[in-house]
This record gives sequence, structure tokens and C-alpha cells, in this order.
Amino acid sequence: MIHAAALTALAHEPGELRPVQVSGRADSLLEFAESAAEGYVGQDHLEFRPVQRPGEVLESVPGLIATQHSGNGKANQYFLRGFNLDHGTDFATTVEGIGVNLPSHGHGQGYTDLNFLLPELVQTVHYRKGPYYADVGDFASAGAADIGYVNRLERNLAQLEVGSFGYARGLFAASPKAGPGTLLYAFEVLHDDGPWKRPSDYQKFNGVLKYSQGNEARGFSISALGYHGRWHSTDQIPRNAVADLSGGRFGTLDPSDGGDSQRYSLRAEWHRSDEHSHTSLQAYGAFYDFDLFSNFTYFLDDPVRGDQFQQYDRRWFAGASGHHTWYHEVAGRDWETSVGLQLRCDDTHNGLNHTEARQLVDVTRSDRVRQFNVSPYAENTARWSPWLRSHLGARLDYSNFDVRNFAGANSGQRDASLLSPKGSLVLGPWAKTELYLSGGLGFHSNDGRGVTSAADPASPLVRTYGAEVGLRTLALTNLQSSLSLWYLDVDSELLFVGDAGNTEASGATRRFGVEWANYWTPTPWLTLDADFSLSRTRFRNAFDAAGEFVGDRVPGSVEAVVAAGVSVRDPDPNHGFFASLRLRFFGPRPLVEDNSQRSGATLLLNAQAGYRFNRTWSLQADAFNLLDRADSDIDYYYESRPSRTGPVAADVHFHPVEPLSARVSVTARF
Repeated sequence: MIHAAALTALAHEPGELRPVQVSGRADSLLEFAESAAEGYVGQDHLEFRPVQRPGEVLESVPGLIATQHSGNGKANQYFLRGFNLDHGTDFATTVEGIGVNLPSHGHGQGYTDLNFLLPELVQTVHYRKGPYYADVGDFASAGAADIGYVNRLERNLAQLEVGSFGYARGLFAASPKAGPGTLLYAFEVLHDDGPWKRPSDYQKFNGVLKYSQGNEARGFSISALGYHGRWHSTDQIPRNAVADLSGGRFGTLDPSDGGDSQRYSLRAEWHRSDEHSHTSLQAYGAFYDFDLFSNFTYFLDDPVRGDQFQQYDRRWFAGASGHHTWYHEVAGRDWETSVGLQLRCDDTHNGLNHTEARQLVDVTRSDRVRQFNVSPYAENTARWSPWLRSHLGARLDYSNFDVRNFAGANSGQRDASLLSPKGSLVLGPWAKTELYLSGGLGFHSNDGRGVTSAADPASPLVRTYGAEVGLRTLALTNLQSSLSLWYLDVDSELLFVGDAGNTEASGATRRFGVEWANYWTPTPWLTLDADFSLSRTRFRNAFDAAGEFVGDRVPGSVEAVVAAGVSVRDPDPNHGFFASLRLRFFGPRPLVEDNSQRSGATLLLNAQAGYRFNRTWSLQADAFNLLDRADSDIDYYYESRPSRTGPVAADVHFHPVEPLSARVSVTARF
């Protein structure tokens, strides 16, 4: 197991342990990574990536796409390893130790809203793909990412940024000494209209307050995060309606769509390490509030009032976790043995209403969902010889769902548990190259409202099965390269349903694919990276109850992703020119089970250029969609009725990428 606070790795000489601090992609993971699909991205890499939305920080994970199908204040839509992850199902994300995925959410299971993230404060993104790691459980079948903030800034930061379509952002961050520790604080304010006919008028207020003492070996921190945002949405529109829309591709069929969201959290963390052990404890509590008004089918169900619906979610959630690791010898072999426990409780009031122009028409359903999870786990890392080590572990997940439906029909209580063994064997290194054999069982939970449904209740916990063969090499000077061949079975797929605006359980699926990630630093001033991902996804049963073939494709399942970039910088960190150019290819996808409708590909080219005048002042410009392509951010296929008197028709519904735009920022570090 690898912990961000105190990483350890087996040394080149058997019988010795050495501390290792990993801060980014340029650092070697040989001799302690658990799989070829594990990695770190640090601030030194993130600062040279043009980021249009905070959730795009996750695109630093090779093969992951973060896109959008609604207003900027809504969570991104994510894709990885053959999944349309919707807003986060099957990819577990934590920020400052708190899980961001929200179970039984009003809009979609595992909803992952990263709009509160401050990219400038991110120290590392630690990503791990596949269900092979004992310390991650729910939502982590495709992978997981742990995003950690810095405790201290080298210098205070003040930034003012303006751009196309009414974009303006201000950021201030500082970390003065406060007694024996450091007080980090930051505040962000943002406004963005976007290119839409109905301006987004997205307003965001974001704050961070963190006090820390000690160092990576011994210390503690207390952090508070706060976020509030509100916006108007331009949701996806049918292709055949574009010609009749004011604003064309950037028009809307319901200008009253939009939402607001807020999130406040408090977390305390303590850690201690020495040559014999490592211990870490944390506890947190949070409040979250969300309202979303959407209309994906317009006048399909109600030709008079329209089909707009409100989804809301108000919750308190709290949790605690701890782990302890012993460094010891067994029969002359170096071992690391870890045990841990994770607890979380969500108390949620959410519901679905039929609305017209954000005014209540009738209540569709209203629920109080209480979900409690307890997850003990254990893992052992052992070096059996200079060329063989093992990472073996297991976790037990228990979940209790208590649902009170205020209409009374679907109330109930259910619980479930799963034991999930996991592990990897690592051979090498030989010539700076390691081979990984990984496998494990994972799961995702289902929405509690579906678990206690009176008619056809869903399984509380859905099993996943994964395996992987991988290779990581540093054989070529300054080039890090990893190759993974992976496989994943899911007993029940969670699919986005366009005319309902949420996710529903579907049939069992099978996925396999290949990933190739490369990071090359031929000189101190030049960095190149290129990541390639191909995957194949199929339903395991392509026939209905009557034996008729209905198709084996999983709608929205990503098949090909390419991400590549080049960045240059003056070796002097306080003076000189810097620039980067990034390409992102998001390949075509099936939109229906029989593959008769497919999305187009999306190709984006973004750029950044800037100049550091001295230690204090710098000027930077970011450009997005340099080729000004009229591609889609995302596509769906379903029935809708764009007008009250028009016909019902099935069509591709799309949300366009934003056109060519630019942002300019002035930054002072002092």
C-alpha cells in the first residue's frame, strides 16, 4: 500500500527500506508501484496544462476524459476504460481525504462535482486504475484518484484572469506561519457566461482554510473547504432542431434550466512515521446542497407545461478512517503489513419534481436516504527475492440502506456485504523494467432508492472482476513508459438515461483494453507526453426474454482516447518564457445497443504561453479549441419533442464544445 503522507519503497539492496517522496509524473515508481496503471501527477506538470474547468485536472490521468453536457456549475461527465462514468460512477475521487462521490444522489449515483477544486493548490494527483487496491472500495472498479492540497505555498499568490464570453476570475492564496505551524488560506471568485444564447451567468465563490504542523513523517492538519455556485444551463439539444433555434448550436429549448450547489467540509488528520511503522487517522464532516432544473425531452410527456424537472439533494455526511503499517522481517524477507478501517454515513433528503420554468407542478417522489458503510481492510507487501515482490490484500464492505419514501410505497431497509480479495505480483526490475500481474474483485453500490424499490429492487452492491498485465520501463534515458492490458467484468451496468436525467441499473458487461502512457523529459526545458487508450465493451447478454437480439453495445462506452502534449520552459523558475500545446482525441462511441447510432469524434487542441518577468510577476494566455472545431462535448440518442405541436422523434442530442476562446491572466507571487 502506498500512502501520500509517508511513502516507503523497498531498496535496491534486500533487507533495507528507504523513504521515497513522489511528487509527479517524472518520479520513478519502480520498486514500489502496485500496478502499471498507477501514477502520480504533480503541480510541476499541472501548471502547464490549460484547464478550462476544474474537473479537467482529472484528465491528467491517462485515458480519462472529463466533459460536460450541461451548465458549468454541474459536475463533469467522465469517461475511462470503456465506461461512460456519467458523473462519477465506477471512478472514486477523493480531495483532501474526503470522498467526493455521493451515493444515492439526486441526479446520479456517485455524483462527483469538482467545481470546488482549486488547481493552483493541488500538490499531487495519485491515480490507480482497476480494482486491485485494498484501501479503495465503492465506485473504484475503473479506478481511483486521490487529490491532495499543499500545506504551504513557497510564496503568496494573487491572480487576476479575464477571457472570452464574460469570463473573469480572481484568486488569492497565502500560507503564513502561525505559531509552530502554517496557516494556508485561499479564496476564489469566478464569473462565466459561456458562448450560449442564454448566458450561463455562472457565479462561483470558493474558499480554503488549512492549518498544519509537522512534516511528512509526523504532524497533523485541520482543513475547512467551502464552495457555492449558481448557474443557468444550456442542456443538450437534438440535431434536427438546430436550424430552428435562436443561437443555433449554442441555443436552448428551455432557457429556465439551471441550478445551484454548495458544499462545506471540515477535516482533521494526524499521521506519524518512523523506521518501524506508519500510522494515519482522519475524521471529517460535510454539508452539501444541490438543486438542478433540467429538460432533456422538452414536450414529450407534457405538451402543455413541458417536461422540465427539478432534482434536489440536501445531505450531511461524515466519516472517519485510519490505517497502521508495520515494517518488519519474516524469515529474512522485508514485509509491510497494513490494516485499516473506513467509516462513512450519509443522511440525505432528495427528490424529483415536475416543474415549469422552475415553478413546481407536482411532486414525483421525495425520499430520505440514510446510508452507512463500514470497511475494514488489510494488505501485505513482501519482497521474496531481488526480482519478485507481492502486494496481497482484502477488504470487507458492509452497507446499510434505510429509505423513507414520503409517499410510502418504496420505503424499506436493506443491508449487504462483500469480501473482495485483491493483489499484484511484480517481477523485476531488470534493465529498469518491471512486469506486473494484477487482479481483484471490486464493486459499486446502487442508489438506495432503487435498492428498496417495491418493484424489481436493485442489488445493493454490484460485483466487479478485474485483471491486468502491465509493464513499466525507464530503460530509455529520461523516458517513462507503461503498458497495460486489462480486463473487467461488471455484474450490472449503471447507465445514464437521457429522458430521466439519472442512472439506472442495466445488464452485465465485459470490457477489455490496452493503455500505453509515455512521459519524456529529454532536457530540463522540454517535456513531451503521449497517452493512448483503446477499449472494447459489450453486454454479456445481447438477447431479450423472448430470445430476440437487441444489441450488445453499451451506450456511451468510450473506445479510443488519445492525449498528447509538449511543454517548454526556461530552466530558471523565476524568469523567462514558458508554453505548452495539448491535443485531446475523444473517439466515436455507440449511442444505442445495436450500434446503429454512433457519436462523432471530438478533437481539441489547447495552448498556453506566458512569460515570467521576475520572481514576482508573470503574464499568461490560454487558448481553447484552437482549431475552432464544431464537435460535440457529448452525444446521446433518445426520443424527444422539441415543440408543443411538433412530432415525437428519436434523434442524436448533443452538447457542443465551446468555440475558440482565450483567457489572459496576470499573476503575482510574493
